[in-house]
Amino acid sequence: MLKEPRRVVIEGVEPEIDGGRFPIKRVIGDKVAVKADVFADGHEEITAFLLHRFEQNENWSRVPMEPLGNDRWGAAFEVHRFGFHYYTITAWVDHFRTWQRSLAKKYEFGQDIGAELLLGLDLIRTALIHAPPSVAERLRFFGESLDREKTDSEQAYSITQSTELAALVDACSLPRRETCFEKELKVWVDRKQAEFSAWYEFFPRSCGSDSKVHGTFADCVALLSDIAHMGFNVVYLPPIHPVGRTNRKGKNNVPQGSADDPGSPWAIGSSLGGHTSVNPQLGTLDDFMEFVRKANELGLEVALDLAFQCSLDHPYVREHPEWFRWRPDGSIQFAENPPKKYEDVVPLHFDTENWQELWDELKRVVLFWVEKGVRIFRVDNPHTKPFSFWEWLIAEVKTSYPDVLFLSEAFTRPKVMYRLAKLGFTQSYTYFTWRNTRHELTEYVTELTATSAKEVFRPNFWPNTPDILPEFLQYGGRPAFIIRLVLAATLSSNYGIYGPAFELCVSEAISGKEEYMDSEKYQITHWDREQPGNLRDLIRRMNRIRKVNPALHKTSNVRFYDVENEYLLFYGKITEDASNILLMVVNLDPFRTQAGVIHVPLAELGITERQPYLVHDLLGDEKYIWQGSGNYVELDPNVMPAKIFSVRRRMRREADFDYFL
Repeated sequence: MLKEPRRVVIEGVEPEIDGGRFPIKRVIGDKVAVKADVFADGHEEITAFLLHRFEQNENWSRVPMEPLGNDRWGAAFEVHRFGFHYYTITAWVDHFRTWQRSLAKKYEFGQDIGAELLLGLDLIRTALIHAPPSVAERLRFFGESLDREKTDSEQAYSITQSTELAALVDACSLPRRETCFEKELKVWVDRKQAEFSAWYEFFPRSCGSDSKVHGTFADCVALLSDIAHMGFNVVYLPPIHPVGRTNRKGKNNVPQGSADDPGSPWAIGSSLGGHTSVNPQLGTLDDFMEFVRKANELGLEVALDLAFQCSLDHPYVREHPEWFRWRPDGSIQFAENPPKKYEDVVPLHFDTENWQELWDELKRVVLFWVEKGVRIFRVDNPHTKPFSFWEWLIAEVKTSYPDVLFLSEAFTRPKVMYRLAKLGFTQSYTYFTWRNTRHELTEYVTELTATSAKEVFRPNFWPNTPDILPEFLQYGGRPAFIIRLVLAATLSSNYGIYGPAFELCVSEAISGKEEYMDSEKYQITHWDREQPGNLRDLIRRMNRIRKVNPALHKTSNVRFYDVENEYLLFYGKITEDASNILLMVVNLDPFRTQAGVIHVPLAELGITERQPYLVHDLLGDEKYIWQGSGNYVELDPNVMPAKIFSVRRRMRREADFDYFL
């Protein structure tokens, strides 16, 4: 049987991820801008609406879509609650607007419009039959006015072209052959912390009085105020669970440690407990919860490491041997990533026939810590576990706790990283760690911010981690650390540092590797954070700049601009209303002074060539009056390898000059 025909076509909807298989991501207060190709046969006018609703609402809200040219239409809506929102599009051939346009053409060419006016009256009367009470009276007024003035072409024409009249007709539930887009697309809305955060990582066991004393959560509390004072809002702890004894690693990852070695925190589990237990050397579960409470009082959230792997001493190995892979000789398969071997760690066997029991247990682990006040997890190596597991787990957790955030530590292939983001990971580590040149940075950040990746993949830029000491930091000295700090904190709205090692510019690596010598992963390290040359004041200033400048609260608004030197990177961030304009220039060479002419995008900033404008370097606190697009910048890496210019577009009084000079 033939279906009733629909003349309008809706296609090319954006954003739409994998045909609607996955939701896009936003945070509370964001706009969701939707575009689509909407067209029909013939020459009639089309009306299109963007429909949207929160998951718990049955009724749709409607936003009129505007033509953008070449049959492209657009509209936007804001999201104000975290959870799922849905959106779709409906459109139809609009006979009323077609009539308005046809009448206008005849009137403009001086043709008789009497018949057209009568047709319009019929359309208004039809609309009145279906008009809700809220519009009926006003619509009747237009109909009576047109009927009264139909012999006066000029007056009648004026009435017919009213935009209010068209809107009133739209509000009537007229029988029409609407085309509805065949899918309801989804938006997952997170809290703002998902889009704007500054992470500080440290090892609690290194917070004792010296390197021979195992730190406790009580010791860590003293560090929290300083971390908060530096402007961070997330404190990330490596695993806090009991550490296995079997094959425990020694300093610098030697296969056999001594009895005094604390081992790697990622070798989780012993006779003292597993993933829901606290290493008693750190304190009790109550001590941890007090640490979380103190952090929250200071405006810090605690992020826990979620590492779904075990030591050979983990209770799971004894209680659920079916969750692990066993060799033919009866030995258990430890973790390997040739040439690296992790003899102290055994991976979970997700292909076990008892997978459902395993999945339920891992969900229990996450919910255990959520119920203890943890709302952020940094997930270790998620790319080594099944995609279907993560999609299920994250959805299960967010059903009850939609405010929980997950950071994916997936230094792996791009498509795998993007897939994990689509499955629900809130943020992700990135290749930023290894992007150093102007071309590399521009190309990579453009990929993250100007392709469909921006709809689902939230980058979190880390210059270093306990696992990675990049060559740039090994050889570039203190300037290299400043360069990477400024880049991470301004290119991305989410960034983090492996704290003490970064703020002290630690650069000693194992020969030929991107690994720290005397890595804190395998030993307790006593950090003298007051050492000369530390970056604490600069980090504090950088985080303050981020906090008070809304342009830095998003990643997708970054734009790269021309500069006449390959060693300089020039880019900007502007708020949607242009009330906050920042221009960043970074010397990518940690060894030599670099200079060049930057080309300020005046048209984009709403500044004319002859108009002076004020720039304030927020890092160095210098102020300048510029005019024109070309301006000379010189950056000595041993003084300050970067500038962050706040731009004031208009000087309204002569006094403004005096203030800034």
